[in-house]
Amino acid sequence: MGKDFLESKKKWEESVLNPALTKHPERQKRFETLSDIEVDRIYFPEDPTEEYLENSGFPGQFPFTRGVQPTMYRGRHWTMRMYAGFGDAKLSNERYRKLIARGGTGLSVAFDLPTQMGLDSDNPLSKGEVGKSGVAIDSLEDMEILFKDIPLDKVSTSMTINSTASILLCFYMAVAEKQGVSSDKISGTIQNDLLKEYIARGTYIYPPRHSMRIITDLFAFCKQNVPRWNTISISGYHIREAGSTAVQEVAFTLANGLAYVKAAIDSGLKVDEFAQRLSFFFNSHNNFLEEVAKFRAARRLWARLMRERFNAKERSCMLRFHTQTGGSTLQAQQIDNNIARVAYQAMSAVFGGTQSLHTNSKDEALALPTEASATTALRTQQVLAYETGIADTIDPFAGSYLVEHLTDEMEQQALNYIEEIDSLGGAVAAIEDGFQQKEIQEAAYQYQKAIEEKHLIIVGTNKFQMDEAPTRDILRVDPALEKTQRERIKRLKEKRDNPAVAKALAALKRAAEGDANLLPHILHAARCLTTLGEISDTLREVFGKYQEKIVL
Repeated sequence: MGKDFLESKKKWEESVLNPALTKHPERQKRFETLSDIEVDRIYFPEDPTEEYLENSGFPGQFPFTRGVQPTMYRGRHWTMRMYAGFGDAKLSNERYRKLIARGGTGLSVAFDLPTQMGLDSDNPLSKGEVGKSGVAIDSLEDMEILFKDIPLDKVSTSMTINSTASILLCFYMAVAEKQGVSSDKISGTIQNDLLKEYIARGTYIYPPRHSMRIITDLFAFCKQNVPRWNTISISGYHIREAGSTAVQEVAFTLANGLAYVKAAIDSGLKVDEFAQRLSFFFNSHNNFLEEVAKFRAARRLWARLMRERFNAKERSCMLRFHTQTGGSTLQAQQIDNNIARVAYQAMSAVFGGTQSLHTNSKDEALALPTEASATTALRTQQVLAYETGIADTIDPFAGSYLVEHLTDEMEQQALNYIEEIDSLGGAVAAIEDGFQQKEIQEAAYQYQKAIEEKHLIIVGTNKFQMDEAPTRDILRVDPALEKTQRERIKRLKEKRDNPAVAKALAALKRAAEGDANLLPHILHAARCLTTLGEISDTLREVFGKYQEKIVL
């Protein structure tokens, strides 16, 4: 090996690897195959070039192509963060405690559509949707029930919520206070990514520029009060679910990330004050090797963009991400096939270096998962972690001619998209012009056309079909739950201090009309038992509602 490489490797070992090993030793002293062949921590080319050091380097070091941690899964497995939530808070709490008891190492909360849209369960627009796509949370009382007997200083919680992210975080903080846990002790992630809602998903409330204000207010508030919290999960997952290609998923996600970073800097924050709390959320789709390359390319491109555009310090250039297997790839036909799909999608996320992972359940093309199918999905991760050996060495696909080629190509094509978005005025302006939406529509059309023409084979759906009886064992949310939830809100409003609620909402409105940080006012309202809908309506009154621009 060349002198330059050996010197760089020695420097990495002394400054990055050894301190990490001192703080967190690896899981085993020796890793080996079933044939007792020792497996090293990391493998390198026989004659590493300067180009190798520039593009791949070492794990835990810029540009992070080979992973964000110097020992990766040899030190600790990824977080097995199972996404769950349905019905009311009591039902979801029972599911969470069972997943933790069965080896889950993090929680990921799914909220129902009214909660995502800032509507209480008794709002006429919520009719028929309460508790259906996730858990219904109307107030601090519901949040207390959701986390009953779950110590918030011991568990890391991710919440998939966007327009009402600031409200749900404040509910969570207030629950922690009631448990005697200070805000500097809680950890987790709030999705809080509104730009992808305008692009791909649709659970927006306010116009984009007002949403950006709430997001940056949350950044600043958490910097001072919730330092262990990841203040945003910049999501490519829903962009991919809407039909984008893998390249578009990377490009549009990172372009959104750049917009958030710029907005935070424009609001007065310094990049290194908040960038280390940014996280990302990606999809793991069907093309196994493309997905492995996608994760590597995203890490490297983000690191370079952060350094070149914002002069960020090395740790602020680190792209940490959660992965969920591809929901849109699940098929209603022959649902047991979905177990295989999820397993290899999860494996590509692990080969790609994910920090946490949710595996979808086999029945999710039909309904929310049953307890049994959710357990099978968790066991899939555990089999990968403990039986396959894929966690015993770092970035095992490095050096593959194909994977390295795909990594380079995806980085360049994603950068081309980002530069085109720059030319349109950045992510927000491009969204308002419909650019990303049109690109995704075309990609989704081409993908569906390929399936219908059988250029792409989906086993059991467009080939290898068979007659089968309808699946009967699926989760059904009791319609009576909606009535119970409405009654809960009525009782809450009767017993709470309503003058205090009115005063809290008036203060929030004044803050929204000015330029004060909104989070302290939302937290105070949460403590007063103000409902999610009441807080959202107050902000709607000031900010207005976003009307989608239809693009074809």
